[in-house]
Amino acid sequence: MTVAYPIAHAWLSTGGTGAQNYDEFADDAEITAIIADNPSSALAIEMPHRAPDNVGRSFHDSLPDAVARLQAAKDDGHYTAAADVVVLYRITAPDGARAYGLWCMVATDQISTSAEEPGAVIRNEDVFIEKVRERVALAEATQHLLSPVLLLQTAHGEALHTALAHACADAGTPVVTDVDPAGRSHEIWPVAAGTTRDRLLALAGGGELVVADGNHRSLAAQTAGYPRFLAVVTTPESVAIQPYNRLVAELPGDVTFGGTALDTAEIPATGGRVHLYTRDGAWAVELPRDPDGGVVGNLDHALVERRLFADTLGLDPGDKRITYVGGDYPASWLRGEVDAGRAELAVLIAPVTVDDFVAVNLARQKMPRKSTWFTPKARAGLVVAQLS
Repeated sequence: MTVAYPIAHAWLSTGGTGAQNYDEFADDAEITAIIADNPSSALAIEMPHRAPDNVGRSFHDSLPDAVARLQAAKDDGHYTAAADVVVLYRITAPDGARAYGLWCMVATDQISTSAEEPGAVIRNEDVFIEKVRERVALAEATQHLLSPVLLLQTAHGEALHTALAHACADAGTPVVTDVDPAGRSHEIWPVAAGTTRDRLLALAGGGELVVADGNHRSLAAQTAGYPRFLAVVTTPESVAIQPYNRLVAELPGDVTFGGTALDTAEIPATGGRVHLYTRDGAWAVELPRDPDGGVVGNLDHALVERRLFADTLGLDPGDKRITYVGGDYPASWLRGEVDAGRAELAVLIAPVTVDDFVAVNLARQKMPRKSTWFTPKARAGLVVAQLS
């Protein structure tokens, strides 16, 4: 049995549309700059209110522009249609390391969010409901899915990795090659009906699949009632977990931080402590463990939510003063935001270990919000699924 299926109506990029996903940015101005440099970028459709001509308008008021931009991209030849396909995906880093994935559709009714809820697709993080509403509104307006949910194959990861590597090597020239800001090359090849497609779908969709990136997108598909959602199924060998840090724009009241004074703040080498950075100094702060918290309650990101944000600063994790900053931004960038006055506090957190991530998912429990930054990420706008 497989929960992965071909894409009935696909649009494959011919170049110029590839983009970072909408939620990979710590600064909205970066999105506007990318769209200004490349109006064909899928980011202009996913974040229409950040396009230069729409800055200041709401997301929902900008949706007609998203629809127009997608149609224009098709009309201008930036996409070519394909029917009933899966799509091979290879990502090559500057050092030669390669990651593999398979673009396909996955059954929405297989999503599980707790131990009591059966399903082969395990979603593992709390979400921000406003972001889910925006993803639903975008899909409803455009009738397309432009960025995939990244799923980690846990049962057949090694076999899938080998099969994808061989299939890409035998596939010839990719239909498009797109290079991301880190210098990684993203290549895709469509695979039509046949034994290769069926074998890849069986490997990709057999066993349990863990959401590595795209918890909001998967919930949006459920909320909208779509029977299937666009996914890239990847392998454990293809990904790594990087830090997921926090910036606080404004500290409420007079706050002082204890801990051990540091010359500067870096990403902690191991869990159990965080580094805090303000314009007044830097500190290493121990995170008191909760004997009744279990695996999830004692993850560093969960303790930051409770001990630092709620207990010390009086902030809810969804407070607009908190920015969640993924691993593409180094510690020096976070310190620079504080030094420049754009934030008052940087919280640097050790990355979640793979062992902890697996333990949480096997228990069908949820990770804290924005706690795992998997790399490399699937590039939006390379393969688009038409809903209608």
